[in-house]
Amino acid sequence: MAQQQDAFVGTAMPQDSTLPTVLTGQHFEGLENFFRTFCVRNDDKMVFLCDRKLDPQVIAAICGVARARGVKPWVIMSDTTQHTAIPDEVRPILEKATFVVSTWFCSIIDPFCIALRKKGQRWVKITYFRDIKLLDTPQARFPIDIVGEIIRQTASLYPEGSAFDLRFSDSRGTDFTIPFTADMRQTMLKSNRWRGKMTPEEPGSYVHFLPTHGPNLYDRTSVNDDDQVMVPMHGTVYPYWAVGFPRPFESRIGVVFEKDQITRVDGSGEEAEILRDMLVGGKLIELGCGFNPKAPRRTVYPAGSNSPGALHFGIDLAKPCDYIRKVMPEWEEPPVHMDLITFDSTVTAGNATLIDKGFLRALRAPSVVELAKRYGDPVDLLESWPN
Repeated sequence: MAQQQDAFVGTAMPQDSTLPTVLTGQHFEGLENFFRTFCVRNDDKMVFLCDRKLDPQVIAAICGVARARGVKPWVIMSDTTQHTAIPDEVRPILEKATFVVSTWFCSIIDPFCIALRKKGQRWVKITYFRDIKLLDTPQARFPIDIVGEIIRQTASLYPEGSAFDLRFSDSRGTDFTIPFTADMRQTMLKSNRWRGKMTPEEPGSYVHFLPTHGPNLYDRTSVNDDDQVMVPMHGTVYPYWAVGFPRPFESRIGVVFEKDQITRVDGSGEEAEILRDMLVGGKLIELGCGFNPKAPRRTVYPAGSNSPGALHFGIDLAKPCDYIRKVMPEWEEPPVHMDLITFDSTVTAGNATLIDKGFLRALRAPSVVELAKRYGDPVDLLESWPN
C-alpha cells in the first residue's frame, strides 16, 4: 500500500551556505577570473564601449583595474548596445586602442573591428557581465582553466586533414548538415578561444566575460569572414525555444536551410507565423555552444544558454523584425538578429560525436576530469548543471 504524502513537511536537500566566510571565499574565486580576464598592461591604451543600461559599478570595477595599472581608459557611452557597425565618430578613438572592452553587438562582426584585431588589438566582450552582482555567481567563479580544457578537447574531435560533415539531430526531427573543408576547420580552430585561451593576453585575442560563451561550433571565421563565400549547409532544424519567446515552442516548427539561407519555416500556429515572417531569407552566422558547466541551463536571454552542450543558432535576418522590436525593444542585440535554442542536440563531426543528446562529450575527457580534481569533485563541477 502506497504511503500517504499529502501532509508531509520536511527538508531532504542541502541549502547554499550564507556564512560570511564562505561567501567571501567565493567572491574572491570570482575575482581571480575577473583580474585574469581584464589583464590591462601598463602600456595599453584602453577603450571601453558601453551603454546606458550597463551597471555603473561594472564600469567602475573594470576602469579601476586599468587605473591601478597606470592606464587612463576612454569610456564611450552609447544609448544602446545595438550598433551593427562602429559609428564613424568613434573610429578614430578606437583605432588607437590596444585593449578594448565592449557591450556593443558589432564587436565580433564589424569588419572594422575584425581588422583591428588582426593588427593586434585585444578584446573582452561583456554581454554576460551587465550587473556587478554576477561576480558572485557559480558561473563567474568556475575555473577558466577548466573551461579552456573543455574547449580544447572539443576541438580535438574535429577531423583534421580532410573534409567532413558537421551534423545536427534531435528527437524533434532535426536533420541539419554543415559541410566543412579541411581549410575551414583549420581556419576556424586557430582562434585563441578554440585553443582554450580564455584571457586576452596574445595579440588579436577576443574573449567573453563572464567566462561562459565559448567559441562557436561554426561561424563565418571558418571562411575568413568573407561574405562572398557560400557555405552549402542544408536540412531542417526544429528549435526547442528562441530568445524573445516567453516559453518553449508549443508546436513543432521546422526551419529549413538551403545553400546558406533559410528558405522556409514549416509549422502552424502563431509562433510559426512569427518565425516565418522573421527568419525566411536569414543566414546562420554563428552556431554557439555552451562550455561553462555552472552557466544556468534554462537561461536563454540575452543570447542563448551557455550550459555545456546547449546550442544557439545565431541568425542574421534579411530585414529588421517588428516582433523583436515589440517584445525586446532594448535587447542587447539588434532587431536584425535571432538566436534559436536547442538543449538536446546530438552533434557529430565526421565519425566523432561532439554532443550526445545535449551532453558535451568533452566533459568526460580524462584531461578535463583530472584538471577538475584540482578544484573539487569533478562530478559536481562538470555534471551538476544549474537550471
